[in-house]
Amino acid sequence: MKSLLGIFSLFLICSIPALAQEKHGGAPPFSGVGGGHIPAHGPAPARPQHGAPPQAPKYADRAGHPEAPHVHTNDKWIGHDTGREDPHYHLDHPWEHGRFTGGIGKGHAWRIEGGNRERFWFGGFYFNVAPDDYGFCGDWDWGTDQLVIYDDPDHDGWYLAYNVRLGTYVHVQYLGGS
Repeated sequence: MKSLLGIFSLFLICSIPALAQEKHGGAPPFSGVGGGHIPAHGPAPARPQHGAPPQAPKYADRAGHPEAPHVHTNDKWIGHDTGREDPHYHLDHPWEHGRFTGGIGKGHAWRIEGGNRERFWFGGFYFNVAPDDYGFCGDWDWGTDQLVIYDDPDHDGWYLAYNVRLGTYVHVQYLGGS
C-alpha cells in the first residue's frame, strides 16, 4: 500500500509542471479578435487620404482590443488604411527576392518554424517584418504560432502576415525560399 501511495504521489508531483505551462489555444486574448479565426480575404485597398496630415494611429478601436493592426472575427481589417503613398512601406526594389509561391489566404495556415522579427521561416520560405511594424509582433511565438499570408493591395513588395492566435498582423517582405 505504501508503494502504491508513493507512486501516486510521484505522479502528482510530475504532473504539476505540465499543468503550469502556458496554453496557446483556447479563448482569444482579445474579445472578437484572434483565437483561431482566419479571415476569408485580405484587406481592400485603402482609400486615398486627403486633408490634414494623419495623426499617430490608434488601433485599439474597442475596449479590450490590441493596440496593433488586427482583424475582427467578422473579417474587418483594422489599421490598414494609410494607402499607397505611405513612406513606411516604400521599397525601391519591390519583389527583390521574387514573389511568395506558397499558399496565400484562408486555407493556407503556416506554422512558424523559427527566427525572430528580422528573419523568420516556415516551409522553406523566409520573411522579415517591416521595421515600422516591429512593435506589433513582440508577443508572437516564433516557434509555434500559425500565420496566414495575404497580399498587400497597397504596398508593392509587401505581404501581410496574420497571426491566427492573436488576430494581429504585420507587413512582411519575402526573402526567398529553399
